[in-house]
Amino acid sequence: MGDAAIEITGLKKVYKGRGGTPDKLALKGVDLTIPRGSMYGLLGPNGAGKSTMINILAGLVNKTGGTARVWGFDIDKNPRNARANIGVVPQELIMDAFFTPREVLEMQAGMYGVPASDRRTDELLRAVHLFDKADAYARTLSGGMKRRLLVAKAMVHNPPVLVLDEPTAGVDIELRQQLWDYVRELHARGTTIVLTTHYLEEAEELCDTIAIINHGEVVCAEPTDQLLRRIDEKEIVIEVAEAQDGIPAALAGYHAVLKDSHRIAVQISQQSANVGAVLAAVQAAGLTIRDISTDETDLEDIFLQLTGSAGDGSSDDSPPAETAA
Repeated sequence: MGDAAIEITGLKKVYKGRGGTPDKLALKGVDLTIPRGSMYGLLGPNGAGKSTMINILAGLVNKTGGTARVWGFDIDKNPRNARANIGVVPQELIMDAFFTPREVLEMQAGMYGVPASDRRTDELLRAVHLFDKADAYARTLSGGMKRRLLVAKAMVHNPPVLVLDEPTAGVDIELRQQLWDYVRELHARGTTIVLTTHYLEEAEELCDTIAIINHGEVVCAEPTDQLLRRIDEKEIVIEVAEAQDGIPAALAGYHAVLKDSHRIAVQISQQSANVGAVLAAVQAAGLTIRDISTDETDLEDIFLQLTGSAGDGSSDDSPPAETAA
C-alpha cells in the first residue's frame, strides 16, 4: 500500500441510458496499481474507459463500484486528501478567456488553500515557457500555450501524482518536446507521472510501465521492455537483382512471402534469429542480394494485437454528461 501512488480495485462505472438508450458499462471491475515514482502509460482505443477512470480519480465522475486510492487516501473516505495529492491535465482546453495565466494559477492555488507565501506562480510560468505571457488574456494564447498552462495549473498545489490525459494532442513537434522536457524534469524530482496518449511511440519512449485498456478492462499491465517482448518476430526484406515469380526452393523451410518480383520478406524469431542462414539460403539459390532491411515489432504491433483496434479517431471515451450510477 505504501508503495502505490494509485491503487484501483474492482472499479466499475455504469452510465445510465436516457430516452430509451441502453446503459453503458464503461469500466468492468478494473484492477490497477501504479507504483510511486513511475512514468506510467495508459493506452487503449477510443471508448476504452481511460478518461472515465481518470475523471473518477479526480472526483469529476462518480464510480458505480469498487475502490480507488490516491497516495493512500480512499477517494470516498478521504476525498479532499485524495484530490490534494493528484493533479490532472484534461484533454479539453477549458479555461476562462478573460483571466491571465498569472490569475489562473493564483486562483487555482487559492482553491487548493495554498498560502500566498508558498505559491510558485512565476516558477511554474517559467517552467512551461509562459512567463512572457503572464499578464496576457488567456484568449490570446495559442493552443499549445493553453495546453502548457493547463500543466502549470495542475501543479499549483505540488501534487505527488500528475495525470496527463492526451496532453500533446494538437501540439506541434517543438512544443511537444518542450512539454516532455518539463514532464521528465518533474519525474526526475520524484513526481509520479500517469500518461494517456494516442502517440504510441511517445509511450514507448517515455514510460517505464504500460497498461493497455480495452472495453473497460485492463488487458495487460507490464514493464515496457517486457511488453515489447510479447511478440517475438522480426521481418527481413531481401531485395534481389533477379526477378522472381515465386519463393525460391532454398527458402521453403522459412516463413517467406514475395512482396514483389525483386523483394522477398522472411519472418524469423528475434530470440532464435539466424539471419546468416537466411542470407546463405538466398545465395545458395543463385540470387544476387542488392539490399537488406529489417522491421522489428514495436508497441503499435502489440497494441493492435491486444485490442484488435486502432480507435475511431475521437478523443473522448466518456458520454457528454455525467449520470451517477
